[in-house]
Amino acid sequence: MSTTVALSEAELRNIDAYWRACNYLAAGMIYLQDNPLLREALEPKHIKRRLLGHWGSSPGLSFCYIHLNRLINKYDQNTLFIAGPGHGAPGVLAPVYLEGTYSEIYPNKGEDEEGLRQFFKEFSFPGGIGSHCTPETPGSIHEGGELGYSISHAFGAAYDNPDLLVAAVVGDGEAETAALATSWHSNKFLNPLRDGAVLPILHLNGYKINNPTLLSRISHAELEDLFKGYGWTPYFVEGSDPPTMHRTMAETLETCLVEIRRIQQEARASGNPSRPRWPMIVLRSPKGWTGPKTVDNHKVEGFWRSHQVPLSEVRDNPEHLQQLEAWLRSYKPEELFDADGRLRPDLRALAPKGNRRMSANPHSNGGILRRALRMPDYRDYAVALPGPGKILAENTRPLGKFLRDIMAENMHNFRVFGPDENSSNKLDAIYEVSKKTWLADTLPEDADGGELAADGRVMEMLSEHTLEGWLEGYLLTGRHGFFSTYEAFVHVIDSMFNQHAKWLAMTQAISWRAPVSSLNLLITSTVWRQDHNGFTHQDPGFLDLVVNKSPKVTRIYLPPDVNCLLSVANHCLQSTDYINVIVCDKQKHVQYLDMDAAIKHCTKGIGIWEWASNDEGGEPDVVLACAGDIPTKEALAASMLLRDHFPHLKIRFVNVVDLYKLTPAGEHPHGLSDRDFDSLFTVDKPVIFNFHGYPWLIHRLTYRRNNHKNLHVRGYKEKGSINTPLELAIQNEIDRFSLAIDVIDRIPALRVAGAHVKEKLRDRQIECRNYAYENGVDLPEVDNWLWP
Repeated sequence: MSTTVALSEAELRNIDAYWRACNYLAAGMIYLQDNPLLREALEPKHIKRRLLGHWGSSPGLSFCYIHLNRLINKYDQNTLFIAGPGHGAPGVLAPVYLEGTYSEIYPNKGEDEEGLRQFFKEFSFPGGIGSHCTPETPGSIHEGGELGYSISHAFGAAYDNPDLLVAAVVGDGEAETAALATSWHSNKFLNPLRDGAVLPILHLNGYKINNPTLLSRISHAELEDLFKGYGWTPYFVEGSDPPTMHRTMAETLETCLVEIRRIQQEARASGNPSRPRWPMIVLRSPKGWTGPKTVDNHKVEGFWRSHQVPLSEVRDNPEHLQQLEAWLRSYKPEELFDADGRLRPDLRALAPKGNRRMSANPHSNGGILRRALRMPDYRDYAVALPGPGKILAENTRPLGKFLRDIMAENMHNFRVFGPDENSSNKLDAIYEVSKKTWLADTLPEDADGGELAADGRVMEMLSEHTLEGWLEGYLLTGRHGFFSTYEAFVHVIDSMFNQHAKWLAMTQAISWRAPVSSLNLLITSTVWRQDHNGFTHQDPGFLDLVVNKSPKVTRIYLPPDVNCLLSVANHCLQSTDYINVIVCDKQKHVQYLDMDAAIKHCTKGIGIWEWASNDEGGEPDVVLACAGDIPTKEALAASMLLRDHFPHLKIRFVNVVDLYKLTPAGEHPHGLSDRDFDSLFTVDKPVIFNFHGYPWLIHRLTYRRNNHKNLHVRGYKEKGSINTPLELAIQNEIDRFSLAIDVIDRIPALRVAGAHVKEKLRDRQIECRNYAYENGVDLPEVDNWLWP
């Protein structure tokens, strides 16, 4: 490493003083509420009654932050900071406060003693802010409430941001998660011509809550080999002596930035986007660095006991209180802050200015950078219909063409994500305008259909974790995306969905956070069409998880055909601050609505299909309702069976696209009023609801409705194996025969009179199942059913 970047003595003193100020604030956030500048002796009344904080990783985070500030000032480097250690917020909040952004956004946390008192009091306190880098934290796009997503978020932010450096500090506990382990491979997808750079800083402080971390307990050589194997060039900063560490970190960071700029400049000058070996840093420093070395004769600094609150009984234990005071005074706050509680002017000058402050970087509030997509007219991709239910079509293939043309119009701010499944999901038209991003090695045969390119914009990696993290980082920094995945395996990102939904819900209550593009998730290859994949691929339960989250941010759509899917996708791609979950299978399905009808139906979200009903002008005998493609087909077929056998039976057919229409209006913005719900579903007639997912979800959404006692839901009941579509439907009783029998059983006038029909329907079920077991496919006249 070059020695020309070494810190001068004056720089060293100032950086160390700034770091002491950060550490003082970080410790004060955990402990203090009334006397932040320690001009009086500490007393129990000055200590928070609620001690909840995480000290262990905070000094390391602020150490990285202030050294990155030095680079920003020297090179005018556009930089975003991501803090991976989940509860390390004090180590980020402290420099954010010191550089003035916090007080600008929250004027009651001014840069004076009263502002500092409010700042301390609200940290990790009821009604205040959390110990993660929550959405309230200026500069944050990554909360860290769940570990594992820092690197994938960082890469998502760097894509298509050629001048942006994303510095991601990775906790060594976090580094043990599956999501983090796969995300190291993101370097094979970063194009130095058009993308920014990610600088990972793996912070090895040795411990998790009360266990050593794996990467801290392997040799230097093994750790170096590991990251070289991942394709990185690791640089090591190791030690505990602050002056030595400051000098080494300053030199190492500058070496890394110079290397990053060299890589980018060479690639951009030559036009050659070959994969470089990007630099990264391994920072090994003590956990709880500069905190109490021992407490009650137990090691604290450099051990797991420093993880949360090193001194936990300070209000009741005079010895601990004295030790706390000695610890806080060791930072010499009287040398760092003036009489009014403001950081010394010469130290304030160390922070970058304006938007170069990482806490004020516009990319961390991506909604202010967001530009609406240029959208082709989705109606141009419609399937022409000779009439309702007359033809079959692959539901997702026209969507692929729509996405292709959206991509063509937005080649700098739109990407499509999927785990090796875009072709399988019939979205492969997108490759006509952009290939799969790929900077790893290629083989000659890849040219024959591999669809790989260094400048591709289709992001495929067989890690739903990494894809979801990329997409979230991309959206949170102001861009647009679309993610498709198999229904059974969307559960891989259950927790990531939870965290993003919570982030969006919190941001909607923060006035300075601008709306970001919605996360659009297509769930396909669905439960009812797993002909050869079997039981493992049959799980529609992601919807149950979605409805647990805030109604402010979640939307669920089950378009029954191509034109409805196009209408829904067009709406979702233009929306903000939602997670839009679209469930639509990729196989050939019956097509029901022309585009004009589909637009109206999707706009309403729920409606009576007049052409499938015969109750107009009166009350129905039964309501047949459905949500989902196969359930819709089977419900329609059941209605025809009933009308053939009972011509005078009055049937109302209701299809649901927007699942939240079933909820009361007071529980979700899309919910129907009780009057509208009663008008559609009656107040006393039997309702047979054929549902795509687990049946109890519909009961959960409708339990407060007037006619809930007459609502009978059919859905997936965990019965399956290697099945034909109809045979699987029969097993789970969503098939046309089971539905028709159910209607007969629910209508008093048919319970006895319909006995012969029920026998015929059961015979037909047996015939269909036997045919499937003998021939491996469904009975053609049943499988190829169309609306007559």
